[in-house]
Amino acid sequence: MARYTGPSCRLCRRQNMELFLKGERCYTDKCAIKRRNYPPGQHGQGRAKVSDYGVQLREKQKVRRIYGILEKQFRTYFDKADRMKGVTGENLLILLERRLDNLVYRLGFASSRIEARQLVKHGHFTLNGRKVNIPSILVKTGDVIELKEKSRKITRITDSLDGVVRRGIPQWLDLDKDAFKGVLKSLPVREDITMPIQEQLIVELYSK
Repeated sequence: MARYTGPSCRLCRRQNMELFLKGERCYTDKCAIKRRNYPPGQHGQGRAKVSDYGVQLREKQKVRRIYGILEKQFRTYFDKADRMKGVTGENLLILLERRLDNLVYRLGFASSRIEARQLVKHGHFTLNGRKVNIPSILVKTGDVIELKEKSRKITRITDSLDGVVRRGIPQWLDLDKDAFKGVLKSLPVREDITMPIQEQLIVELYSK
């Protein structure tokens, strides 16, 4: 399966904002944005004029990189959101938030979505008591995500759970830290997604 294998910090610098792609490192002074707050490349510090199309494209790329999704799958999510009732842009963000790897990250079992995707692929979690290894599964209201018994001593997971206070648990999720279990209490609404995303720009881009 195709995936991005380049340097993660380069993506943050290209977007000129922290995308928190490297977990705890993003909260330290080693963060690339704090050290070199300009776009990567030979002409990164030069001035560049950006067209309306460029602004829309950059917004789409930002959301793709936040959730770690390639173009074909992202377009599939957009088409599904467009067919749903309601506002297309908001539907898109809610679909992305419902991904299993995103919820593993949101619940604090992983320090980044990249790490969460790896943990899911390696079969460390169950969904409603059943083994799952597909990060893109869309979780439904009331579904239970639980860490397997044999995986509860993995240091990277326990360290991430100990540091989850820094990020906080969204109010639409419920974490039982002692039982290594989380529940999707309700679907998120637009106000719950606090990341600086202008989803309308993505709708305008795909509507051309």
